[in-house]
Amino acid sequence: MLTLDALKLTPQNIIPFLEDIFERFGEEENLGESVTMAQHMLQGATLAEQEGQDDEIIVATLLHDIGHFTSNLGCFTLEDSMDRGHEEAGAQTIERIFPSIVSDCIRYHVAAKRYLCATSPVYFEYLSEASKHSLKLQGGEMSKTEVTEFEKKTNLDSIITVRYFDDLGKSPDMLTPPLGHFFPTVKRVIKEY
Repeated sequence: MLTLDALKLTPQNIIPFLEDIFERFGEEENLGESVTMAQHMLQGATLAEQEGQDDEIIVATLLHDIGHFTSNLGCFTLEDSMDRGHEEAGAQTIERIFPSIVSDCIRYHVAAKRYLCATSPVYFEYLSEASKHSLKLQGGEMSKTEVTEFEKKTNLDSIITVRYFDDLGKSPDMLTPPLGHFFPTVKRVIKEY
């Protein structure tokens, strides 16, 4: 499912595009969590930046849920009975503009949750109720075969890192810089900016 937005994006208009979708959709509820979509994405990126992560990880964390904004299926709700595939919609939206490490982190951040649940049973206990619900819709923990295949991913460590920041970006009390704070980082990562 290629989104219409993906066909229009260029390195020159990605910043206004991000400003627009954060303004239009950022205040939507974040999947039954206690933060909005914008707060969640900004918190993850802020934590990645504070930990001194590479620019690609910061940008991937900032944009990991962009598919909720660009997919014609809309945002996940706790009433959903099937997955909406936001990770693929998000990756397709940005993959022509950012390096593959960024699109891989977006494309596989849901799979990383399934992977971590299969390989680290303690991980499941730290998931929010909304994440546990979406895990069921996304296929549950990976099988041994899926784990073996997933571990072959070129950017596996980065994908897992973004997943952890995704899980951490859900605090109702955390203050973050505004979206514009991250634009210099976004520009550094864009292909051929």
